[in-house]
Amino acid sequence: MKTRKGYKTYPLTVAQKFHNYYAQYCPGKEILNVGTSLTIEFELNLDELRKAIYKAYDRCESMRARLAYDRKEKEWYQYIAEKEDREIEFVDFSDKTMEEAEAEMTAWTRIPFDKEDEPMNRVVMIKTPDGFEGMFIAGDHRFLDAQSLIGFLKDVIELYCSANFEGIPYPADMRSYTEQVEKDLAYEAGSKAQARDRAYFRKLIEESEPIYNGIEGLGKLEEARAATGNPALRAAPTGSDSFAAAIDIFHLEEEPTRRLMTFCEQQHVSLQCLLIMGIRTCLQKLNHCDDVSMQVAYARRATLQEKKSGGTRIHCFPFRTNIPEDKTFLEGIHEIRDKQNEVFRYVNFNPAEYLNYRSQFYNPPRGMGYETISLTYQPATLREKGLTDLGGIRYKTKRYCNGYYSDGLYLTVMHRPEDNGLDFSFEHQTKAYSREQLEYFYYYICKVMFKGTETPNLRIGDIIKLV
Repeated sequence: MKTRKGYKTYPLTVAQKFHNYYAQYCPGKEILNVGTSLTIEFELNLDELRKAIYKAYDRCESMRARLAYDRKEKEWYQYIAEKEDREIEFVDFSDKTMEEAEAEMTAWTRIPFDKEDEPMNRVVMIKTPDGFEGMFIAGDHRFLDAQSLIGFLKDVIELYCSANFEGIPYPADMRSYTEQVEKDLAYEAGSKAQARDRAYFRKLIEESEPIYNGIEGLGKLEEARAATGNPALRAAPTGSDSFAAAIDIFHLEEEPTRRLMTFCEQQHVSLQCLLIMGIRTCLQKLNHCDDVSMQVAYARRATLQEKKSGGTRIHCFPFRTNIPEDKTFLEGIHEIRDKQNEVFRYVNFNPAEYLNYRSQFYNPPRGMGYETISLTYQPATLREKGLTDLGGIRYKTKRYCNGYYSDGLYLTVMHRPEDNGLDFSFEHQTKAYSREQLEYFYYYICKVMFKGTETPNLRIGDIIKLV
């Protein structure tokens, strides 16, 4: 397919195809949806806000993306519409409760974007029962991830402020989505970089088989061993037989969050490394096993072009560490930092190819795997270089669940706009995990991180005993 409705078409990238891969197994296509609201404690001029939204659409190609299916090739393609001129509606929730308003926005999040030649997102201007005003956005994950979502919301607010307040500069231009797509497709078309990355990951896979570690201990692995009659089995079911999902969020206050961030600054490690250390040490404690694997999401937005081109760029890979208990907490986190820095160089590779090759190499029973949890840390916030100009005006963000999740457990850690504290957002299959189980696990992650950052030269084994 060369063109569609006069527009140049492009194949989907590996990051986009990955979403198609898991969606085919789910009963509802809304599994691909992400939904968020941003509201401000300020009376907005709706006409001006609508103008800012349209201008942000003009500036961001990926928000004007459309899908087209080539029936002869049996492949999906994408193209960019010239203009986004559909109506931007306004919904006033003032006469409802906050629970009713959030229920309606959750319902909006569960409407799939699965039609050809139609917009892949929806923006609604809203007023919430607490008097805050702003917008709700739902979009298809094939064209929107956390960082591009934040980028679009920031652009709308900066455009609005620039047009309506003195001294607020016009925001810098976005970058071309299609140029970035062409770069990604060139990498995927048998490039030397792709061959190098494939060799790296295959060597990593072939070294030895990982082992499953559960958030409640050895139970699932022992059950899988009994069911298969294989006492040496290293894989177990990572989810349930139902895609039905919920999101449970636990809040870490501003002051303890600041203590963790200060430690990271002093030790020259990222908060992502500290989170990995906290999670893997909990799993190490609960499973009596030094060899721990988890899935880690990589945003792949190192360059300005990648940061400001929108779309979806997340690749998720297993991250395995084997850190004995006689090492100190600091030694462990430095080992994670060094390993993360190494992996970053190869993460343009196709995660589906990685997982397929590993599955062929070790042949675990169908429906079983090694990673009990996936982690995304989202450092980008609306506070950065833009909304700081709003002074003391309060604002809020809220995530909405699409109702489905393809695997057992996905933890997203983000900074709250109100106070820069951390929200631990566990998206999970409701049949696989309860809120109580996740709260218990969150409690131990925090205990490990705080004990480790307060006494970084303590051995991991001693920390495990103390928490």
